[in-house]
Amino acid sequence: MKSLTLLASSRSAGKQIKFGEEVFTVEEAKPESFDNLDIAIFSAGASVSKILVPEAAKRGCVAIDNSSAFRMDPDVPLVVPEVNPEAVAGHHNVIANPNCTTAISLMALCPLHRKFGLKRFFASTYQAVSGTGVAAMEELKGQVEAFAAGKTPEVKVYPYQIAFNVLPHVDVFLDNGYTKEEMKMLNETRKIMGLPDVLCSTTCVRVPVMRAHSVAISAEFEKPVSVEEAREAISAFPGAELCDDPENKLYPMPLFFQRKVKCGVGRIRKDLAFQNGLSFWVAGDQLWKGAALNAVQIAELL
Repeated sequence: MKSLTLLASSRSAGKQIKFGEEVFTVEEAKPESFDNLDIAIFSAGASVSKILVPEAAKRGCVAIDNSSAFRMDPDVPLVVPEVNPEAVAGHHNVIANPNCTTAISLMALCPLHRKFGLKRFFASTYQAVSGTGVAAMEELKGQVEAFAAGKTPEVKVYPYQIAFNVLPHVDVFLDNGYTKEEMKMLNETRKIMGLPDVLCSTTCVRVPVMRAHSVAISAEFEKPVSVEEAREAISAFPGAELCDDPENKLYPMPLFFQRKVKCGVGRIRKDLAFQNGLSFWVAGDQLWKGAALNAVQIAELL
């Protein structure tokens, strides 16, 4: 990399950020900002991306977008490098980064699909407050401190108190009773894995964890399953770390998989409801593999 340009809204223009041994001054993001850039990683939300990503693309800059703006566009590759790196070749200067829970879940689903052939799955997520943003992290911290001091916790970010509670509500509700976050798991999994007929039903839950999401998955496969073969497939997959020794209380937890490149997979067992089924647990840093790390890996592919 010969040069690095940091762009943000006008509110942050002029701010200085140290990276390595250099100090960079943040510039206001404008269409002409992308004139001499090769790759731009966007993490500014769908409304900003819809305006500036096309501007970057038409100037010859490859835009890797972390928002939901272009994920389901049939002309835009939706990429998880460990799963579908070949999709990068079809880009027209725009590549989409998937939703955080989808990316983390695929670190288990992909190797198991390659081994047994995925038919359908059920998932329940346990999503950290950092997925909402820094204000949510501050709110959780403040609510815990208020509770410890015998005060009434303040509620602003979420509709209800998040400390010592769980909210079965991530993103907005749709007409079918599911949330947008829950439908992303179905639609993005189909696109990334090239499985247009795979079936999935998800319940997304916000939990009082600062960082790293967890997902409980029960999946049905085409072929007869084996726990040992499943463990071997997970161990060999580049994006996953097998963490599965219940006798010694070894299983993935968000506390130990934050700021880690790989996602932990454990609690692998034969499912009691599906004939060819496995149940398992995945934990991963949604700010890394679920967002920034995956975008950087796409840039490295390019």
